[in-house]
Amino acid sequence: MVLNLALPESLWHMTIAGITLLLDHQSKRYYLFCSKVLKSSELDICLAEVALSLLLSGDVSLPEMKPGCLFLSVRTLMAELHEGLFLSQLQLPATETVERFHQLIPHKVNVEFDNTNITLSMHSQKRHLNWTLKSLKICYERDNEQLPLKSFTPELSFPQSSLELLLEDGLLLSQSRQRILCVNTIKTTLQVTSIDISGSVVVNTCIIHYRHQEFSHWLNLFPWEQLFHRKEAHRKRRLPHLDAPVMITTSVSNINVSVQLGDTTPFALGFLSSENQESQNVHERASLSLDNFWWRVGQGSHIQQAPHPPGKHVWGEALILDSLSLQGSLNRPHMKSSSQPLSLNVESSLKGLQVELSETCALCLSRLLSLMCFPHLHFLLFTVFFFDLLPFLPVLFLLSCVGAVSLRMDTVRVLTSAESSRVSLQGVSLSVIKTVTENMEVCCPASQTINPIVKLTTLTLWYHITTHTIQVQCEEDLTVEWTPPDHMVLYQHMTEGQACWLMLCGEKGEEKPVKPVNTEAASGQNRGLCLRVELDCTRLTAHVTDQNYILLHMDALSLSKQGSSMHMRSPSVIFNFDGNNIVSFNGLDVETHADLTEMQLHRDTFPFLTTPHNRVWVLTCPSLSMEFPYQYNFSNTFDKAISVQKWLKSLHQSPTQASATQRLPPDLIFKISQFSFVFLDDVFEIKLRDNYELMKDESKESAKRLQLLDKKVADLRKQHGELLPARKIEELYSSLEKKHIEIYIQRSRRLYANTPMRKSLLTWTVSDLQLVVIADQSLHGPDRVREQLRDIDGISPFPRDGLPLVVQWCRAVKFKLAAFLVRIRDYPRYLFEIRDWELSGRLIGTEQDGQLRGRRKQTVPLGPPWGDVTVHRNMPPLKFYYDFKSNISLYTIVWGPCWDPAWTLIGQSVDLLTKPTADPSPLLAWWDKSRLLLHGRWVMDIDQANLHQLATEDPYNTTENLHWEWNKLNFDWNPGQFAFKGDLDVNVRTASKYDDICFLHLPNLCMTLDLQWLCHGNPHDHHAVMLCCAENIADVTSGQPHDSYRAFRSENLNLSITMDLNQHCGTDTYQPRILLYSSTLRWMQNFWATWTSVSRPICRGKLFHSLKPIRKKLGQHYKQMSYTAAFPQLQVHYWASFAQQRGIQLECNKGHVFTRGTQRLIPQAGTVMRRLISEWNVTQMVSELSQVTVHLMASTWDETADHQINTQVKKTHLLSLSSLSYQRQSNRMEEVAARDETNASYTHKLRLVDLRASWTTTNRNIAFGLYDGYKKASVLKRNLSTEALKGLRIDTQLQTKKLKRSPTTYSPTTAPTIPVVASVNRSEKSQNEGTSMLQKLIEETDKFVVFSEEDSGVSDQLCGIAACQTDDVYNRNWFIELVNCQMMLRGTETAGCVLVSAAKAQLLQCEHHPAWYNDTLKQKTTWTCLLDGMQYFATMEPNPSEQEDRQLWLEVKNIEEHRQRNLDSVLELMESGQAVGGMVSTTTDWNQPAQVNESQQVQRIISRCSCRMHYISYSHDINPELATQIKPPELRNNHEKEDLLKKQAGAVDTFTLIHHDLEISTNPVQYAMILDIVNNLLLHVEPRRKEHSEKKQRVRFQLEISSNPEEQRSSISHLQEAVRQHLAQIRRLEKQIYSNIRVSELGCDELNEINARLQHQLNQEKNDMQMKSEELNILIRCFKDFQLQRANKLELRKPPEDVSVVRRTEIYFAQARWCLTEEDGQLGIAELELQRFMYSKLNKSDDTAEHLLELGWFTMNNLLPNAAYKVVLRPQSNCQSGRQFALRIFSKVRPPVGGISVKEHFEVNVVPLTIQLMYQFFKRMMGFFFPGRNVEEEEVTDEEDKFRLVTTGIPVKPRPLSEDTMGAMGPSKGVTQGLNRTAGVRRSFRKAPEHPVDDIDKMKERAAMNNSFIYIKIPQVPLCVSYKGEKNSVDWKDLNLVLPCLEYHNNTWTWLDFAMAVKRDSRKALVAQMIKEKLRLKPASGSDLRGKASEGKADNSLQQQEEDEKARLLIGLSTADKSSGKKSIFRRHK
Repeated sequence: MVLNLALPESLWHMTIAGITLLLDHQSKRYYLFCSKVLKSSELDICLAEVALSLLLSGDVSLPEMKPGCLFLSVRTLMAELHEGLFLSQLQLPATETVERFHQLIPHKVNVEFDNTNITLSMHSQKRHLNWTLKSLKICYERDNEQLPLKSFTPELSFPQSSLELLLEDGLLLSQSRQRILCVNTIKTTLQVTSIDISGSVVVNTCIIHYRHQEFSHWLNLFPWEQLFHRKEAHRKRRLPHLDAPVMITTSVSNINVSVQLGDTTPFALGFLSSENQESQNVHERASLSLDNFWWRVGQGSHIQQAPHPPGKHVWGEALILDSLSLQGSLNRPHMKSSSQPLSLNVESSLKGLQVELSETCALCLSRLLSLMCFPHLHFLLFTVFFFDLLPFLPVLFLLSCVGAVSLRMDTVRVLTSAESSRVSLQGVSLSVIKTVTENMEVCCPASQTINPIVKLTTLTLWYHITTHTIQVQCEEDLTVEWTPPDHMVLYQHMTEGQACWLMLCGEKGEEKPVKPVNTEAASGQNRGLCLRVELDCTRLTAHVTDQNYILLHMDALSLSKQGSSMHMRSPSVIFNFDGNNIVSFNGLDVETHADLTEMQLHRDTFPFLTTPHNRVWVLTCPSLSMEFPYQYNFSNTFDKAISVQKWLKSLHQSPTQASATQRLPPDLIFKISQFSFVFLDDVFEIKLRDNYELMKDESKESAKRLQLLDKKVADLRKQHGELLPARKIEELYSSLEKKHIEIYIQRSRRLYANTPMRKSLLTWTVSDLQLVVIADQSLHGPDRVREQLRDIDGISPFPRDGLPLVVQWCRAVKFKLAAFLVRIRDYPRYLFEIRDWELSGRLIGTEQDGQLRGRRKQTVPLGPPWGDVTVHRNMPPLKFYYDFKSNISLYTIVWGPCWDPAWTLIGQSVDLLTKPTADPSPLLAWWDKSRLLLHGRWVMDIDQANLHQLATEDPYNTTENLHWEWNKLNFDWNPGQFAFKGDLDVNVRTASKYDDICFLHLPNLCMTLDLQWLCHGNPHDHHAVMLCCAENIADVTSGQPHDSYRAFRSENLNLSITMDLNQHCGTDTYQPRILLYSSTLRWMQNFWATWTSVSRPICRGKLFHSLKPIRKKLGQHYKQMSYTAAFPQLQVHYWASFAQQRGIQLECNKGHVFTRGTQRLIPQAGTVMRRLISEWNVTQMVSELSQVTVHLMASTWDETADHQINTQVKKTHLLSLSSLSYQRQSNRMEEVAARDETNASYTHKLRLVDLRASWTTTNRNIAFGLYDGYKKASVLKRNLSTEALKGLRIDTQLQTKKLKRSPTTYSPTTAPTIPVVASVNRSEKSQNEGTSMLQKLIEETDKFVVFSEEDSGVSDQLCGIAACQTDDVYNRNWFIELVNCQMMLRGTETAGCVLVSAAKAQLLQCEHHPAWYNDTLKQKTTWTCLLDGMQYFATMEPNPSEQEDRQLWLEVKNIEEHRQRNLDSVLELMESGQAVGGMVSTTTDWNQPAQVNESQQVQRIISRCSCRMHYISYSHDINPELATQIKPPELRNNHEKEDLLKKQAGAVDTFTLIHHDLEISTNPVQYAMILDIVNNLLLHVEPRRKEHSEKKQRVRFQLEISSNPEEQRSSISHLQEAVRQHLAQIRRLEKQIYSNIRVSELGCDELNEINARLQHQLNQEKNDMQMKSEELNILIRCFKDFQLQRANKLELRKPPEDVSVVRRTEIYFAQARWCLTEEDGQLGIAELELQRFMYSKLNKSDDTAEHLLELGWFTMNNLLPNAAYKVVLRPQSNCQSGRQFALRIFSKVRPPVGGISVKEHFEVNVVPLTIQLMYQFFKRMMGFFFPGRNVEEEEVTDEEDKFRLVTTGIPVKPRPLSEDTMGAMGPSKGVTQGLNRTAGVRRSFRKAPEHPVDDIDKMKERAAMNNSFIYIKIPQVPLCVSYKGEKNSVDWKDLNLVLPCLEYHNNTWTWLDFAMAVKRDSRKALVAQMIKEKLRLKPASGSDLRGKASEGKADNSLQQQEEDEKARLLIGLSTADKSSGKKSIFRRHK
């Protein structure tokens, strides 16, 4: 027993059964050895118990007693160790003893343990472990003879020795007999030589099963603290330093360890083989080789399984490593004091790495780490090792409950050095395994991964230690395929991974307070780190749905970040939507700066900014393009992407981030050199257009080839003649036709070979764009945004409860660009063209919170197990508020209806860009949508603004447009108002000489457009609009259709246009001007027709999948439109041609025009959906003009000089007035019906004050020239139309009926109208269609006839008055009032003038209700003209010094009515008041009185009188508004004939003229002047018109000769084609001249020569065209007349029909008194008085006319002094009232036949007359009417000449001048002029014919001279004649004579023949009566003589001479006596 051997208070008890001690004995014996160690305590505890068999042998060298060898063999070792042994404090030997121990060891030692069994027991063997070992061998050898190892410091020698340990079949079992440790073989060797130390460890098949619940108690037994304390003590000791190499080799194979820690899931790890080599020296080296390492986690992982299958991953294996090779070296410095650093080199090679991260793995690791309790765990986790890792192939699996994530890396290379570290990845793929259904997963290479999320071919990472730079480089493709389900899987795994990390770090379940991040410190840390990323090709794909995705493609992406600055660059960045490249960046460069000097300059331009500086992002891109394919629904994909973005935001945003204060956003600068936005066109449309152009060009080329072949064939025929076979010619043409087809096919195939196909539908291009967006603290934040919003949009009411906003931002915006261009397709003109545009201002974007009902739900499919996620989207739109001011140098807009089809396609493309709202309300129109989204003010200053309105239907035309040009335009856009200020010029652009004609010049114009939106609510309250999704409609609807925009939607729009020109006035520079040409007006007609044409639907219907309702046009949205114009002065020029030959000039001073119109949309009848008919009605119009002057202008240049503007213009006055006012009001029938006649309001009211008109020969010529040009153009247009010859075919086999309708215009050839009885068949009416067209065409022939008649008097029996006094008026239309108007008439041959004035004139027009007239419904329109205070003035004598241009005007005081005379005025006392014959003064300046200007006296020739005119017209055009008020006609008895008088009083167009009293006074000069004015001015017929009539008559007779209608029609068609060719040639020449002017390459001389030649050719073409046009017009009109005559001839064979009156003309004078005065105008000659003068004309339906003239009373008084007879002529009866007439003339006229007028009935009735004539009176009257004429000599010659014309019809030669003509050369110029004028009026001298006389000419002349009198009747007229001759002449007194009754039948006479016949027959009867009267008077004469003889015989001879003279005068007894020089009234001519 040994006490206190090793432990204090312990006892060692040992028992030996037997001992054998042999010296030099080789036998083996084993002895049983038993030992026990006890410890004394309160309880005796056994510490250890050992039993073994021991064999010990060895040798000892004597006498040193050194052991030589030792052999120890232990068998059957059985030991039991108790816990007390481990709990006791062992007394270990001292270190010095251990150090000297190796000196006591023998040279050779062998120790063997066989069958060892060791048991560890605890708690009295309740717990025990059993360790069984089969064999343990230890061998030690030392060789002292060899050199020892002495490489120690301090010096120490170690002999050469070797140690070997071998362990076999060790087994550790628990108390439950479960294996804990199983070792097959462990072999360890150690060898020390003189130069190095080497060792090796070999382990084979080691299996460990660790269960923590069973094994943890044994671990607690070991004194770990003492061991660690002892290690620390050993570390503190200074051990000898070994400099020799040390090499250790380890080989481990087949290791299997399973661990189960408590209640956690067990795990196991192991590997098949492992080799490790270490060498320690100055250069330390180590190598590790590991094969088939594995780590399993999960249930059943402790069970030993088969080896890991290659190429697959078994779920549950947390770590798999196929092979690992690790080599490392460490180089130490030789000297400790050296500053050379350590050198570490590590190389590794790893293959087949598989890592699986799961919650089970994390739990196991956390449990393990918690048990190990390493104090330096966190240090180990965050320590970074730098080494060189050779390629390995890792596979990372993240396993969770929702699937797995697989990360595959084919190759990983890591290279680390002292300066840098590099990591290279090849073949990286990240994929998602959604469901784990099998135990294994195939591990394929990255390139073969199915549906990878991330795919990377090569990636290299560098970290430069010295520069702190991280560099990432990817030389090949980086592909990312992202989907919402995959993202959800990744998010789930990241969340679980984060939880696992917290679990590992011991932070599970603990919440740490969030510390505020020190941004400055963080930025300081980041500032030192630099990041550089270079990616060769990157493809990021986001699948928003299964069908839609967004792809981001970047080439050569370079990203560098250092501190707070970042720089990103890529040559190509493309955003692809669903396979379409939508957005493309070329050369993208993005930079971020903490501060930028350039940005500070931009900030200084906005004074309201407060933040001094901010972060800046600069985006630079040379080219940015956006391209949208045709019919691609971009909005669908984009909306789905927004929904996904909203979902991601809600998924990742934490509540702390949402509530945190937002940082000020950075400033942005965009610099884009070229930006393009493109809508692609339909490929079919493109190819269709290109093919059309190809076909058009090919047709021209084929025509050229055909023409060439024709020429060659013609040459062959000339060579060969008839020998050339026809078959060969046919073959040539057929081969040419085939060649045409082949060439066309070849060209079609090569169509896009050289030139690419056009693709764009719309192209928007921006050049040199620089956009600056600035954020500021004063603009940032919801409250500040609301303040800015209310400042900008102050007109909109702000909600009382505030405005909740979801999106709000406010920025200061500034940009400038060089060009802004928008083009449609490949049209040559830009839609928008903006140059040098600069803009600055504020811009706000807000999105109102939709609350609950304004949010729509949208689902994002995530797949199982999450299902579909619902995202709430806000429905209110994003609104913009702006306050901009911009400067533009050029702004051009081009638009035309020809672009409408393309614009429709653009609208469809725009609809696909934006997602339609989910609100079920009807869509807003674009104008309401703009009111909803855009608010604020925009001011533009534009140097030049242009608007081009295209005027053709060809979108490629560039020459025809209306150009609105603004100079220095200031445009102000406010809510509901557009204001334009600048100089406006409106030009007509056309490819002719009229190009660049500025027809409207408005300087300093201020034009304002006010928009009044008619809404149910406030039109500006857009905040009240709240959208509602379809799900919440039931909550807000109230029975009516839902409309979220109900209060905001505009029902209509009232537009008010104001044009103010009163800003600058007084100078010609700022005078508004209007310049018009006739060609310009015709061009404007075509322009208006183009712009008002109906647009056709484009790509609509089921075929195009477009069934949306048609959008309402803005033009149909107007309800009311008003226009106001105010100008200080205005000048209007109208020219008939470019050469300014004739024109009109209008000038006026201050004027004001206001008009208002309303629109009504009328639906069309029928079941087919048609467009609404727009009807505009002018409800009010007010115009006021002052000082208006109108001049007619003409030039003296030749009309052929039509290529340049004429500046030599002569102006003549036409009319002028001091003021003009026009007013138009609503013509609603309700208002009119409620008013009385006196208070009746007229729709149109026109008031003219001081109207002064001039009508002279110059004016007449200019006016006729203007009218002639207009007529030629209209006639040409009508004759070339397709309607020219329609309706002319008359079927002779069918019965035709007359027209039911009669035209309302006056026409002598009006088609007759006959009422149709009720029994007429409907089919018969339709048979007259051709005749109806014929009548309409005939009516057009005389539409340009202007006639004028005047009236005086009134009679209740006149039809015109009765028709105007009916009470069926529904609309009083026109009221024209003229105050103090006057007109000056100047003749051709006289120098004086006549002034006609009226104090007041009124012209009224009324429209009556429709009524039935003889079964015909017609509407009546009446015109009434009232003239009061009419006066006529004339000059007394012609003034020789008077110029024709001088204007004489009456003063207003002489025109006004009821003027009080100022008797104090000497001038007025000199005047003769208001009586006829009075003298008044005139003035030349209408603004100055007569006293100021040089005045001239004029005489009043007609005193104040009144006139009344009535015109009644009937029309078939019924007003649609009155159609419902028409009553049906009253039915008559069958076939009942109406009364003729009643029928005549029906619907007849009637004209009535009434004069009451006329007082006329004229002298001879004034009478001659009036005749001159009437004949040469008023009744003047243009010579060309006479020539035209002669040509027409000639053509008419030609048609009579050639009466084939088809030939005539063919000739007309050929002539039409010829005129069309001339027109086309004229247009071609004009365009060629226009193009030559525009081209500037040619020299000036050559250009002028070419243009001169072309101009000459153009003038020739115009002349030819005019001739052909006139010929065509004559031919068509004559052809129509010929057709009408044929129709009339056919109608003669039909049964007679009723004849009705179609037109009535009435002229009535109540009383007229005419005083004939001497030349002084005061002394009277004669006075003629007429009473009840009545003239009527009836035009009937059978083309006949009836003329009726009735005169109630007439008398002529002799005003000569000392006149024997005061009454010259009067009826014998004194009755002047009743129905008796003094004179009645009746004539009935038929239509002309063969050009000869037919008088069917002519009758003259005269009452008995009393004639008292004096020779002196006769002479003075002849001198008055024929001044200077010698009547005695001229009468015979005139009558002889006329008599010769009657029979022969051949004109005589002009006779020489007579005596009176010669006497006209005397001193009296007035008499001479009067003579010439009278001769011109009274005679017709015929010139010799210019062309040979043929039969047609003779026919024309005879037809024009003759009349066919069918029946003439003149009843007898009793006469009482008294005559007083000169001295020595015969006097008659009361000579009773009777004109006999005359009747003539069927005579073709001229009017002179008729007069001569009447004279001849009357003279025969009167001669016989005078003879009888003479014989009856002789007895009375004889008694008188006898009575007188008694008084005295002195006078007998004288009386006898007188009686003889009477006999000679009466009977003509002596014809030779001519001494008296007198001629008998009835003398027969010789």
